[in-house]
Amino acid sequence: MIAVVYSGSKSAFWKIANEGKSVAECTIPGINPCFNDQKHILYLLNKNITLINHAEKIKRLYVFAAGASSVAMQNSLAQTLGMFFKNAKIKVKDDLYGASIAACYNQSGIVSILGSGANCAYFDGKQPEQNNFGLGYILGDEGSANYLGRVLLKHFLEEKLPADLTKLLLDKYNLDRPLILERIYKKPNVQNYLSSFLDFYIENRNHKYIEQLIDQAFEKYISTYLVPTAAQHPNEHVHFVGTVAGTFQDRLRLVAEKHAIKIITITKEPIYNLLNYYTN
Repeated sequence: MIAVVYSGSKSAFWKIANEGKSVAECTIPGINPCFNDQKHILYLLNKNITLINHAEKIKRLYVFAAGASSVAMQNSLAQTLGMFFKNAKIKVKDDLYGASIAACYNQSGIVSILGSGANCAYFDGKQPEQNNFGLGYILGDEGSANYLGRVLLKHFLEEKLPADLTKLLLDKYNLDRPLILERIYKKPNVQNYLSSFLDFYIENRNHKYIEQLIDQAFEKYISTYLVPTAAQHPNEHVHFVGTVAGTFQDRLRLVAEKHAIKIITITKEPIYNLLNYYTN
């Protein structure tokens, strides 16, 4: 029995298979080793009945997690998971590696992540190329869910939102300036709080102002991440992975076309491709 995990900072998606057939799946909060210590990760695992029921039967565990970019972080997360999955051989890589496998399998290509966070790299069929991206929700993540949340709250606080959107936002979240600032600057898991406002974008995706914010975010992502990467690797196919890319792919393709970039595939949920890869 094997398990495959793809985790952003917000959510970790699990698929469990036996003899090539999917037998179970679940979603738990993200297991980013930069933000979650051993105690917290074990707490999350021990809360999930699906994982508890299959833990001893899993012999191989493939984990692709945001924040697991260094060998030290990979080893730390593998050690923690080994305390729960006692019979499993565990392989940990970062989410960019997982996205690359999900999008390209063993072929080369440019892989762009737009989920709760953001990243981009050329994949040679074996490894993503090292880059200067992946700076997280404070210094980077342009175009991602947490970036969209940050933009929405900033426009709300600066009273730039149209009146109808302001009312909808207040009705849904009961926000005010002190509450937002306290949540951002004094409480943990800020990136997840920011990402949670993706639901508001989805619910109001046809509003012209929301379309404008989404397009501006994608423009920022493409000019920051994709254009420089494509310039270094011309003629490579471009692939996108992640919830934001999959949810707003119509807007994403329109913005990409303005830069003469053709997107070959958009994979909203890479966990399915990863399971297929590691069970075949």
